[in-house]
Amino acid sequence: MRRAGAAAVGIVAGALLLSGCAAVDLPLAGVRMGADGVPYALIRPCGSDSYRTPSLDGWAEGAEDGPVTTGWDVRKEKLSGDAEFPLFSPPHAWRARHRGAQRLLPEHRYSLAFGHYVAGDSYNGVVEFTTARIARLKPGRVWADGRAMSLGEFERLAEDSC
Repeated sequence: MRRAGAAAVGIVAGALLLSGCAAVDLPLAGVRMGADGVPYALIRPCGSDSYRTPSLDGWAEGAEDGPVTTGWDVRKEKLSGDAEFPLFSPPHAWRARHRGAQRLLPEHRYSLAFGHYVAGDSYNGVVEFTTARIARLKPGRVWADGRAMSLGEFERLAEDSC
């Protein structure tokens, strides 16, 4: 009985792997610090691709499996175009659901993400960061792909990732 169960799990896992169902994480999201000291979200889908469910999740550092304590999420699908907005104030038309404090919290980790899901061409735009990393960014610099860079470097990185 155990062997049959293990075989079934293996067949399903293999089929999912071969079908290409897994979305690839790409550096198509970033966070920049504005001259006003406000962090901004940057979303750059590939070309004219639509995207869905953008979100910002924040949790206490050291509690990766702990509850999300701050951020927002959007249930909308078929969003399109580049987006740039204050990190905790997504476009009103998105009708974001907010949770917790709407500001960077000390000793917190964050993940800003969105998804584009089409058979054979699925990807997630993701950036992960900490409050400390963003607080050290100089105005005009962008945090993406695990490092700080100029806005131009980020735009090239996003374009080349597609």
